[in-house]
Amino acid sequence: MTTSIATTPDGALEVTEVARLRATFRAGRTRPDEWRLAQLRGLERLLVDNEAELAAALLADLGRPANDSFLGDIAPTLAEVRFALRKLARWRRPQRVGLPLSQRPGRAWFDFEPLGVVLVIGPWNYPVYLTLGPLVGAIAAGNCAVLKPSEHAPAVADALARLVPRYLDPDAFTVLNGGPEVTQGVLAQGVDHAFFTGGPEIGKAVMAAAAPHLTPVTLELGGKCPAVVSSDAVVDVAARRIAWTKLLNSGQTCIAPDYVLVERSVRDEFVAALLRAFRDMAPDGRGGRDLPIVTARHAARLAGLLEGHGGEILLGGGSAPADRRHDLTVVLDPAADAALMQEEIFGPILPVVTVDSVTEAVERVNAGPKPLAAYLFSESGEEERLFRAEVPAGAVVTNHAAMHVLCPELPFGGVGNSGMGAYHGRWGFEAFSHRKAHLARSARIDPRVVYPPYGPLTRRLLRLIF
Repeated sequence: MTTSIATTPDGALEVTEVARLRATFRAGRTRPDEWRLAQLRGLERLLVDNEAELAAALLADLGRPANDSFLGDIAPTLAEVRFALRKLARWRRPQRVGLPLSQRPGRAWFDFEPLGVVLVIGPWNYPVYLTLGPLVGAIAAGNCAVLKPSEHAPAVADALARLVPRYLDPDAFTVLNGGPEVTQGVLAQGVDHAFFTGGPEIGKAVMAAAAPHLTPVTLELGGKCPAVVSSDAVVDVAARRIAWTKLLNSGQTCIAPDYVLVERSVRDEFVAALLRAFRDMAPDGRGGRDLPIVTARHAARLAGLLEGHGGEILLGGGSAPADRRHDLTVVLDPAADAALMQEEIFGPILPVVTVDSVTEAVERVNAGPKPLAAYLFSESGEEERLFRAEVPAGAVVTNHAAMHVLCPELPFGGVGNSGMGAYHGRWGFEAFSHRKAHLARSARIDPRVVYPPYGPLTRRLLRLIF
């Protein structure tokens, strides 16, 4: 297999690659537990053996230091692999279920069947973790997979094209590099599942391309994740944790706090603590520890969000799109209808909005699309119960932000405009599996009462049985 695969104009490569993987799946190679475990161990070796190469690729694509890349991409992917290695046997166990009187004697259960050939479409912001992380679930479930890394992280995409066939079964896994035409070409082959991580607009396009073939999709999207700071919060801790998670990858994280709603009584204290935390963690004030914005186009989009925002800039505000940079920026009380408050920011800009209560904050959150995650900083149990009950989001976290992504027992996914479906741990295994129902009946007991003709007595008996 070649080290870097590019599509052909007529999509011929997508046709042949999907057909090749489909032949492997139909031969039954991917079903045994031994094969699945061997592939997971191969993926573990890929990450361990090539950490330096992957870190160099992440530096080239994102300007991210090696330690940040380990924490953001390598370590969480390794954690997913190792968790699956420990839990696969348990996930694979058939699940017994009860039977109604009408189906006794007999046995009923369901198990998990692999889907076939699946497509994983990776994003650019965490191009190792968010491409190989879903692959863990696909492998554990016994599937073949096409990986389509983001064209906006070309160094990582080339590295994956070289490494995947060296460490994984090359007849079961392939990497196709290129743009949207590659995704369209693979989906046109009627693959058995498509897993996409990215923005809602492209997610809709993926879903539309999958629809003619009734290909099921998992969409891991984004949205404006709110952080609510109550008057009952430990303000210094809230500010520090919000600042840290906002700075990760220069704010280019789907579960980063997009904006803060802070109660008026602690607003000034929170703002002072937030600015102090930002200056401590990113003293140059540009991009968060020298992390650039992924492309000049994205940097220009961020600069555009600050036009006509209607608030007060407390920190930063400058940009250098040609250099792929944007100042770490805090905006106090921007207008509710400003682009800054309507679009997902996905960068190092943090609006801080004053509210009079947590109830008002909940109303503001619920006035927009459902977020991928919502964060409440409060020591009040009553406020926590209100927030958890009233805010529809992919996840709710109290007194921290984004850390649920590191809990493999929790499903990770959105709702509404922030996505559909979930993965991580068992949830990734199930996302790439079909729950197959089984019923086994005895042939030795065959009550005639269920067969016509039905008289008055048999009709009464049938009503009791069914």
